[in-house]
Amino acid sequence: MVFSFFKKQPQKMPERTAARPRAPLPEMKLNPPPAEVPPAEAELLPDLEFTVEELPAAAATPAPVAKPQPAAAPQRKIDLAMSADDFDSEFTESSVMAIDVEHDIDPLQADVEQVAVLFANGQDAAARGILESLLQSYPGEQGIRLWRMLFDLLQILGERAAFDRFGVEFAERFEVSPPAWRDEQCLVSGAPGATQVFSLQGVLTDDDRQPLQQLSALLAQPGELQLDCSKLAGCDDIAAGVLADALIVSRRTRKHVVLRGAEVFSQRLDERLKAGDARHEPSWRLLLELLQRCGTQAHFEERAVDYAVTFERSPPSWEPPLAAAVERKAVAAPRGGEVHYLSGDLKAQRFEDLLPLLESSEQPVLDFSCVRRLDFFSAGQLVNRLVPFKAAGKDIVLRSPNHLVAELMAVVGLNKQARIIVPKS
Repeated sequence: MVFSFFKKQPQKMPERTAARPRAPLPEMKLNPPPAEVPPAEAELLPDLEFTVEELPAAAATPAPVAKPQPAAAPQRKIDLAMSADDFDSEFTESSVMAIDVEHDIDPLQADVEQVAVLFANGQDAAARGILESLLQSYPGEQGIRLWRMLFDLLQILGERAAFDRFGVEFAERFEVSPPAWRDEQCLVSGAPGATQVFSLQGVLTDDDRQPLQQLSALLAQPGELQLDCSKLAGCDDIAAGVLADALIVSRRTRKHVVLRGAEVFSQRLDERLKAGDARHEPSWRLLLELLQRCGTQAHFEERAVDYAVTFERSPPSWEPPLAAAVERKAVAAPRGGEVHYLSGDLKAQRFEDLLPLLESSEQPVLDFSCVRRLDFFSAGQLVNRLVPFKAAGKDIVLRSPNHLVAELMAVVGLNKQARIIVPKS
């Protein structure tokens, strides 16, 4: 075929280099590239033509074929319902795909655990905020767990108006009656005739009315009560008066009460009260009652004279104690169904005082009806305390915790060591 190699230029191109054709070599079929000529001669060259002869097919070297560039693909929306194959064709696997995600974790359970831990750590405002925000996220029956936790939290915080407002919303949503507000949070549910154990701890003040009111209710019930005072460090006059009155009434009604560890507390009280100082009359009455139960008659009568001189009134008379016979009965033989009552905020507890009950009873019952809060450390310590007794075949019952405490018990695994019985309301 014939190609026109040069064409005349309409204007002079001074910096262009022209090529001069040379005669083909004898053994080559293709014309060689033309030799360069001086720029001045470029315009004098005539139009030249040369021929290119096609080689035979066997001798020709095929030229590489350039791949055609694909046209830009039009943008299109990603179908969220695509199949797995379509997904693989649309996206590449990145390092984030290697993260191990637990797909079977219940979101509600995760939210419940978060609230329970916040409350255990004393973050009441954060726990309440999360609970209120989650009520709309779980509108069905499964959300009732959150409602119960919220009602118990509002009860503990004393938020009566908010409690009633959420009660109306609860009734409209679930068409059942909401929990009722309780003027007293401590619900005593001891079985008649059963041995009951109640612990007093720390320094009792006028703010600790709930444990003392629960103790008064227990003292009014039939059956034996073991009152553990080994962790009682002190009390103010108001708490001392309530405790003294409760013990005096129980003695007059011949209620069987066994005092444990009261000697140390009684000694501290005895050293604090001085004859002639009339500022602590309730504490004086408590001291005489403790000496009546666990002291000697001589010591009791000595302090009774001090009481008469200080307050110019007749002191109580010495009565033969009933506690000795009752205490022998308490340690005589193991019994089943004994109840240990806990109260207040349980913080940094190791529960050493539970050992006598756990060792002696085949079915020990720990009553949490008067426990406001259980912190995370104490919950873990309680697990450690119950593990060997559960392994030995003990049927341990954790009775009447509020729903916030009950959910924390499940978080730390107490539900594997004991039966947790939670009130329905």
